[in-house]
Amino acid sequence: MFKYIELFAGIGGFRSALDKLGGKCVFASEIDKFAQQSYKALYNGAPELHGDITKIEAQDIPDHDLLVGGFPCQAFSIAGQRKGFEDTRGTLFFEIARIAKEKQPRMMIQTHPVSYTHLRAHETK
Repeated sequence: MFKYIELFAGIGGFRSALDKLGGKCVFASEIDKFAQQSYKALYNGAPELHGDITKIEAQDIPDHDLLVGGFPCQAFSIAGQRKGFEDTRGTLFFEIARIAKEKQPRMMIQTHPVSYTHLRAHETK
């Protein structure tokens, strides 16, 4: 068994797959109240589900082997306005970095749009 956390969880897309692979979700975060309702309905009340990740201290998140997440990509996507870190949603990337730095998971899986790969290195430090 491996332990994982799911950030920007939506209704649990990563969880659906990882649980089947023997994973145990020890923490999840989702800000949208309707997605939270669905997540709770799908995962037995999901007591590990929390709200706004920007309001959660990294040290309060349980240790885990794997950090997964699909932060809002509109700020980087060709479908959005491509404002990058000038768009508040784009700055959520740094929440992943903050938690990874503190918790040091063995692995991370992130979703990203193609334009995310074109970020300049100095923008992500």
